[in-house]
Amino acid sequence: MESFGIRITKDDLAFSAAHFITLDARQCERLHGHGYRVAVELRGPLGDNQYVVDFITLHRLMRRLVEPLDHRVLLPTEHPTIQIFESDTEVEVTWTQRRWVFPRADCVLLPLANVTAELLARWLGRQLIDALGETMDCVPQAVRIELQEMDGHWAFFDWRPD
Repeated sequence: MESFGIRITKDDLAFSAAHFITLDARQCERLHGHGYRVAVELRGPLGDNQYVVDFITLHRLMRRLVEPLDHRVLLPTEHPTIQIFESDTEVEVTWTQRRWVFPRADCVLLPLANVTAELLARWLGRQLIDALGETMDCVPQAVRIELQEMDGHWAFFDWRPD
C-alpha cells in the first residue's frame, strides 16, 4: 500500500516566547524564554495536482500560526490555579503568592492547561487542521507537529481523523 506525505521546517517557522509552567501544586518555574522551532508533517492522498498539499501554502499557513506567538508571553487560560485578569492595557497573572503584570500587547492567552511544549504542539496542530479545512477544504489523513523548545528537546503532537 502506498502512502504520501510532506514535511516542512524552515528558519522562519520559529518564534521566541516567554512562559512558565507549574510542575505540581507547589512548584512553578520562573518566567523564562525559549527559541522555539516548528516542523510539520502531513499525510494524505494525492490531489488532482499530484501532491498532498502545496508546500508554499502549508508554509504560509504555518507562518500565520507562529507569527503572533513571536516575542510574546504565552499564558494558559485553562490552568486550574493560575488566575488571569486582563484589561485593555494589562494582563495580571497570579499563582499562589506570585504575581506578574504584563502589557496586554505583549501577551498571548492560550486555551491550555499549562504552556508546555506538548500542549503548544497540540494547539498549533489543531489550528493548522482548522486552517486547512477553511482555506483548502482539505482534511489530511495524519498531521504531526514537532516543536523544539531548545536544542535537542522536541515535543510532538500526532493527529488522525476519527
